Amino acid sequence: MALTDPISDALVSIKNCEIVAKKEFLFRPGSKLLGHILEVMKVNHYIVDYEFIEDGKSGVYRVKLAGKINECRAVRPRYTVKKDGFEKFEKRFLPSRDLGLLIVSTSLGVMSHKDAIDKKIGGRLLAYVY
Repeated sequence: MALTDPISDALVSIKNCEIVAKKEFLFRPGSKLLGHILEVMKVNHYIVDYEFIEDGKSGVYRVKLAGKINECRAVRPRYTVKKDGFEKFEKRFLPSRDLGLLIVSTSLGVMSHKDAIDKKIGGRLLAYVY
């Protein structure tokens, strides 16, 4: 059976492991986009570390959890956001104004919505975490 959305499956797995208080988990299949999302989560201290393990197929990510995630989901459909349109999606997906972050794919790479606002660029919403 094929996965229809591996990013969504990975983020739901992270949330489920946080609920049962696991310290790390393995996720396959790995992808570059998932690696970029994990990097944004690491920079913003939602996870401790992650590692890509090549297994000869699609790869595996080993993620060490920090225990700070309450909710972590992929955004479907991937809405297009203009450089001044992040507030609407903050109200929709995040519980309060300064709590959590939206993960956005831009022309400069995957970053948090706060970095995209600072750089004055828009993009497509990938996920949210708080």
